[in-house]
Amino acid sequence: MMFMKKRKLISMVLAATLALTSLTGCGKKNSSSDDSVLRVGMECAYAPFNWSQETDELANGEKAVPIYGTNMYAYGYDVIVAEKLAKQMGKTLEIHKVEWDSIGMSLDAGDYDVIIAGMGRTKEREASYSFTDPYYYRTNCLVVKKGSGLEGIKGLSELAGKNVTLTTQLGTGWVNLLDQVPDATLGANYETTAECFMAISNGTADVCVIDAPTAESAAMTNDDLAIIYLDDNDKFVGDEEMTNVCIATRKDDTARRDEIQKAMDAIGWNDKAEMDKTMEEAVSLQPAAN
Repeated sequence: MMFMKKRKLISMVLAATLALTSLTGCGKKNSSSDDSVLRVGMECAYAPFNWSQETDELANGEKAVPIYGTNMYAYGYDVIVAEKLAKQMGKTLEIHKVEWDSIGMSLDAGDYDVIIAGMGRTKEREASYSFTDPYYYRTNCLVVKKGSGLEGIKGLSELAGKNVTLTTQLGTGWVNLLDQVPDATLGANYETTAECFMAISNGTADVCVIDAPTAESAAMTNDDLAIIYLDDNDKFVGDEEMTNVCIATRKDDTARRDEIQKAMDAIGWNDKAEMDKTMEEAVSLQPAAN
């Protein structure tokens, strides 16, 4: 009788183990194993590169792309480029929304396979990820508040003696540029660019270091923001890393990186004029909320 009970107990344990294994496998199963899907991670909160909206409607008649696992939609320059690449590669596009401060960790964890998120290719990031050639070239700028007396600034040297407080987005290459602003105080940096611009509007910070497309996008819906385009002879030194915006894959996933680069080359996505035209389109299509 004891032997029968032990056999029954063992059978129950094995059955439970198999059931748990089955459930675990189902939980992990997603499109990561499906090579017909291009899984892309982005903030969906960084207009005009990428943003979120409640419907798929766009002013030009095109459709925004569903955000995986939500009832929201994404669009912007990054989404436009991702759509073009997915089409060229014969894949279905899948957009994953992720916070900027964990965008690399989520890539490493396999939540998606590619980052197309307005990411600058820096030496620090190249140590951890593989990058394509740039899919956009941006200009860095300063954002100040209208009426602050800083709107007429043309170069960094003109900020000497003004004792301004600086801000930018956390985890970006702009953080490394802040110490080039003379006589400045380093203020708080923020997780999103929207928070950076809010800091300028409410006077928490005097100067935000950011890229021109994002600044121009914000100025469309924030009348109290002014953009300073720095003179070529009086700008940041070594900011080229933040002007080269590239697509990233996991460090060892060079095959995928090369596949994407091949698609970029095939559609001729190395023409700066075409990039700028597409960015202008993205800026014009963003919802007022972004």
